[in-house]
Amino acid sequence: MKTQDLLDLIKRDWGRERPDIDTTAQLTVIGIQRLNALLDHELETFFAPFDLTPSSFDVLATLRRSAPPEGLPFSRLSALMAITPPAVTKRVDLLAVRGLVERQAHPDDRRTVLVRLTDTGRDLANQVLTLHVANEERLLQGLTLLEAAQLRILVGKFAAHLEETS
Repeated sequence: MKTQDLLDLIKRDWGRERPDIDTTAQLTVIGIQRLNALLDHELETFFAPFDLTPSSFDVLATLRRSAPPEGLPFSRLSALMAITPPAVTKRVDLLAVRGLVERQAHPDDRRTVLVRLTDTGRDLANQVLTLHVANEERLLQGLTLLEAAQLRILVGKFAAHLEETS
């Protein structure tokens, strides 16, 4: 069932069963959840031919974008990706087996391990990034440039609210 049809059905049904309840918030959250599921599917499908997942590409892209040549400490990579250090370790382990990233000791602090792209990882990140940006543009074709900008602002505002309250 299409998302808008589902939202209309839920609104109608609650209107009949509990007309005293304002379902605006519920319908908004359900819509966002459906959108998230659709985006997850689109991105998983896009990355599959490269033997990547959205989360593994996130590691490659974050290192490509933010790491100096010697790499990033796990703690910094975790912060930039907004995930826990154990989740970073799991992702890095999988990419290291494929020869896309490597670990090395920090030259000034032997307790710190740096993660960096290998040449193969950098090449793959560059190749996929160009195609990924084009795919994201395709995904947003249903919105005007103004609508896409408004959506970015609203998503940022909503995320900031949730981050402040949790």
